Amino acid sequence: MVYIRKDGRSPNQIRPLEFTPRYIEKAYSSCLVKCGATWVLCTASLIRGVPSWKEGQGGGWLTAEYDMFPASSGEGRSIRDRVRGQTSARSQEIQRLVGRALRAITDLSLFDGWTIWIDADVLQADGGTRTSAINGSIVALYYAFSRMKRDGLVSSFPLKDFAGAVSIGIVEGTPLVDLSFNEDSHADVDMNIVMTKGGEIIEIQGTAEKKPFSKEMLNTMLNMAEKAIKDIIKKQIKAMGIEK
Repeated sequence: MVYIRKDGRSPNQIRPLEFTPRYIEKAYSSCLVKCGATWVLCTASLIRGVPSWKEGQGGGWLTAEYDMFPASSGEGRSIRDRVRGQTSARSQEIQRLVGRALRAITDLSLFDGWTIWIDADVLQADGGTRTSAINGSIVALYYAFSRMKRDGLVSSFPLKDFAGAVSIGIVEGTPLVDLSFNEDSHADVDMNIVMTKGGEIIEIQGTAEKKPFSKEMLNTMLNMAEKAIKDIIKKQIKAMGIEK
């Protein structure tokens, strides 16, 4: 029996997705991404210098930070990481994922001596915050590189490829893409997949929350994710104002 989604979407249909570049006027670059009821503000800052461990190695650095606004989940007020005095394990995991995804499609050698710092702040959460953070950050990164190119800080464009990310899971035996919080909270399998425009895999995060799943089901989920990610990348490219 096929699981019926509360919002009426088909199993392989992503939520309404909107990218708004240059959302923050004073940021070096920015993008607000709205994926259903999940909203994430992604900003890029350009900083002269690289981490100490990278000094003398050549090239630049690209890193990310992730956080949730205190009232973003609608479940009372969460305490900010800086108030607790340490970054939560969840935030560390997600910001490392965002950083890895962005570096996978970036030529760091082309902006020697510079660090690009991406901040992904969840304004409102309804599932898929980490994948939305990746998708919005890629748009913000594109505009940061465009500005660097315009200002003569790079001679060649550092973005090597396009990429997107989507969540996928199995709910009551049915594989679904782009899970809302309600779906994610009782999924049998929960995965996050990052792929390039050509379908190459950057990262897979996945686990059987309740019971194991087959290789055949994994392949089905990967195929569904690839199609969804291609749809996401088309929307990213449109927001970037380029045709591919």
